[in-house]
Amino acid sequence: MSGKPQATAAAPGLSAMVKRLAGFRPVRFLLVGGVNTAFSYAVYVIALYAGLPYALANLSALLLGILFSFRTQGALVFGNRDGSLIWRFAAAWGVIYVFNIGLIGFLLRAGLNAYVAGAVALPFTSVLSYFMQKRVVFGRKGSE
Repeated sequence: MSGKPQATAAAPGLSAMVKRLAGFRPVRFLLVGGVNTAFSYAVYVIALYAGLPYALANLSALLLGILFSFRTQGALVFGNRDGSLIWRFAAAWGVIYVFNIGLIGFLLRAGLNAYVAGAVALPFTSVLSYFMQKRVVFGRKGSE
């Protein structure tokens, strides 16, 4: 024996599972999306604290969030650092926004309140966002 502590069988299995999940692009998309959301919300809160009206705070969070998300989604999820794609990314988010607002409006007319409608729309909007970024913005590079 070498005197080094022996790893349990569960630790290597867990490590391999985490690596496999991290290698799965949709999982990376969700994880990076969580970081992007936290960043945008932090910008919003800081802008409010600095005295900006909520509409300007929201606009600041949206614009900085798009720039931040473009970099993180491109590099960490899709393996693409081409800065010239920012306009496609912004246009894709315009489409995603219109879809999201339309779906929420439909759900409101169906009788849901705005909180529930937003929550119900979220998975559909996330799936659209993933495929828009995969197909329209960053191309078909990589697997999945």
